[in-house]
Amino acid sequence: MPKARPPELHDDADARSLARRYPRGLRIDPHSHTWAQVLYAVSGVMWVEVGREALVVPPQRAVWLPAGTVHSIHMMSEVEMRNLYLHERNVGHLSRRSDVFEINGLLRELITSIAEHENSLARDETYLEAAYRLAMLELGHAPRSSLRIALPDASDRRLDALCRAVIDNPSIAISFEQHATSVGASVRTLARLFTRELGVGFAEWRRQVQLAVAVSGLAEGRPVSSIARSLGFQPSSFSDMFRRELGSPPTGFDPSGTLSEAASEASPEQARDKLSTDG
Repeated sequence: MPKARPPELHDDADARSLARRYPRGLRIDPHSHTWAQVLYAVSGVMWVEVGREALVVPPQRAVWLPAGTVHSIHMMSEVEMRNLYLHERNVGHLSRRSDVFEINGLLRELITSIAEHENSLARDETYLEAAYRLAMLELGHAPRSSLRIALPDASDRRLDALCRAVIDNPSIAISFEQHATSVGASVRTLARLFTRELGVGFAEWRRQVQLAVAVSGLAEGRPVSSIARSLGFQPSSFSDMFRRELGSPPTGFDPSGTLSEAASEASPEQARDKLSTDG
C-alpha cells in the first residue's frame, strides 16, 4: 500500500495553504500539526481517522482539525486536495473538536483562490489575510456532514480485527456469525462488545461503512448496480437503504458530491425505475 509523508510546516506566517493530488489507495500515517488544518477534497473521497472515529469525506466536503489533532488519511479514490493551515490565534470561534463540513460555492472559491494566490509570484498579503478571515467565518457557519463511523480503541483484538475486516469488505454476503468465527469469538461476546464500545449493533455499524464505500464509488462514477452487488445487495434494496439513510437515492448523487434536488424529490418507485436502466 503506497504511503506519503505529511507536509512539514516551517513558516512563521499566520496561515499557509497546500495543494496536492494523491492516487487511490495511498495512506498518510497518523500524525499531527502544530497548526489547525482545513482538509478539503475538491474531488475524490478520503477516509480520515481521528481518535476513535472515521470521518468519511466525499467531494466538496472539508475536515476541520484543531491544532495537535492526531489523524491519518486513506485515499478511497484519486483525491484532489486543498489544505489550509492556520495558526491557533486565527481560528476564531471554530470548534476544538474535529468535524466534517459541507462546502458551499463561496467557501469552495475562497479555498481554491487562497491556494492559487499563495503560490503566485504576485502574492498579495492583504488579499490573502482577508480571504483567510472570510473562509474561517464561512466555515464556522457551514452545515455539518453526518458521515461518521465509530472505531474501536484496539484494546480488544477480536473487535478490532472484525471491524477492520468489515472495512476491507463490508458485503452483507458475509454474516456476523462468519465474522465472529474468523476472529475466534462468540456472536454473543461480539454483540456485547459492539454495543459497549461503539454504541450501535453490528448491522447498523456495517451499514455506516457500506454507505461510506457507496459514496466513494458514486464519486468515482461507478454504476449504482455495480456498487450494490459489491456490497451484497440487489440494486433496488440498495437504493432503498441509501435513500433511507441519506435522504436521497444513489441515482441523485453526482461526482461533485451533491444530491440533486430532482433526485431528492423522486419517489422510491422512480428511483427503482432508473436503477433498472443503470449499467
